Amino acid sequence: MNTQVENVYAVLSTTLERWQRLVSTLPIDLLSRPPADGEWSAFNCLQHLLVAERFNFPVRCRSFIAEQDFVAFDPNQKHPDIESLAPEQLVAVFAQARQESLVLLQNVKDSDLERTVQHPQFGIVTLAQMLQTWAAHDLMHTVQAERALMQPFMLSCGPWRVFFRDHEVAVPKE
Repeated sequence: MNTQVENVYAVLSTTLERWQRLVSTLPIDLLSRPPADGEWSAFNCLQHLLVAERFNFPVRCRSFIAEQDFVAFDPNQKHPDIESLAPEQLVAVFAQARQESLVLLQNVKDSDLERTVQHPQFGIVTLAQMLQTWAAHDLMHTVQAERALMQPFMLSCGPWRVFFRDHEVAVPKE
């Protein structure tokens, strides 16, 4: 496996492990608590990652291998089957989908990385670029979830709150 693919693989497998640990350890009220009005809770972030796992990144990876252009992906499309799952169910479904994605990733050859397809929004893109995006997307939404989880603790830490100002969702940045 190419170093670039190995790094993506490491991020994707670590994301799964982090979510399994968060869901098995934290109470549902903390997982479901949005950090501010209109913001995603940690649970919402996990739902989004599962949507991306089912309908976006692995699908697009297969498109590269098959040399087929992408169809548009609507990140705002509703998925009632996913939205109805409890956290434990959600992380189990995510784990199954992610394991399948990791197998797919193991089969990516170095020569596949420069394959190109037409993206409906960005034009010509490479598989290497899409894989980097997948890893960054995982990290971004995991950080977003952890930031949501931090909020009640930061808001209740008294004078130490000053150390967390950069991480507060509801406080305007000065």
